[in-house]
Amino acid sequence: MGDPEVAPLVEGGPLARDGVDVVTRELETPVDGELPLAAARNVGADEAIGRGCDLIVFLDVDCLVSVDALGRYEWAWRRTRGRRRRPVLLSGAVSYLPPLSPGQVAYPAAGLASLARPHAARPSPGPGRLVRADDLRLFWSLSFAVAARHWDDIGGFATGYRGYGGEDTDFAMRVAAVGGELYWVGGADAFHQHHEVESPPVRHRVSIVRNANYFRERWGWFPMEGWLGAFERLGLAKRDPVTHRWVVLQVDEPAVVADVLVDHPVD
Repeated sequence: MGDPEVAPLVEGGPLARDGVDVVTRELETPVDGELPLAAARNVGADEAIGRGCDLIVFLDVDCLVSVDALGRYEWAWRRTRGRRRRPVLLSGAVSYLPPLSPGQVAYPAAGLASLARPHAARPSPGPGRLVRADDLRLFWSLSFAVAARHWDDIGGFATGYRGYGGEDTDFAMRVAAVGGELYWVGGADAFHQHHEVESPPVRHRVSIVRNANYFRERWGWFPMEGWLGAFERLGLAKRDPVTHRWVVLQVDEPAVVADVLVDHPVD
């Protein structure tokens, strides 16, 4: 997405040298700089399906995958594919890595699990366990898998979302609308590399407000209410009493410093 350095790096990397079929597709970034995340995921899925993949695994760019993750996802897919004809989302646990030590340029290849901390708001079942989720709103796209044959049933990610926030929950609502399910897959672990984040993410408030309004038009309720409420308390957004839509009050960079956290904020 607007980064020409990615293709040569990936196509010349160790996976390609080991004989893995590595394909890159570039998407232009709009002039406003907001990444077309939903569209990019759809391009990746369509490419995989076109090459005959039965199971598509998505991994966020910030994450390192465990050596067992793909095998665990395949195991879960085989366990669930005969159970129902409707879509099944498979989601492995994502744990958060600490900052790199001074002088350290990368995380070690082994022992990531001992360094990382699980997300407090999402299940993390042990290896060999498959747990059905009660609430699809907990779905996130940092690491998940879906059968190729269900991709068209779901309809992919809604490309009306641009920039930060909302498209994950919308995707889960699409799955729920066609009677699908979400399962937490034990052992399909991924590890989120540390980087500083804002809470609330004030730099993304314009896209969050726009995407929240778009989500409500589609599903009748607002996602990311924690962030919207925080923006309101900071005087950066408000809910219009007539239209009931959220409105950004301060478009330019505000004189507000958000708390910097070591973990990914819960929306």
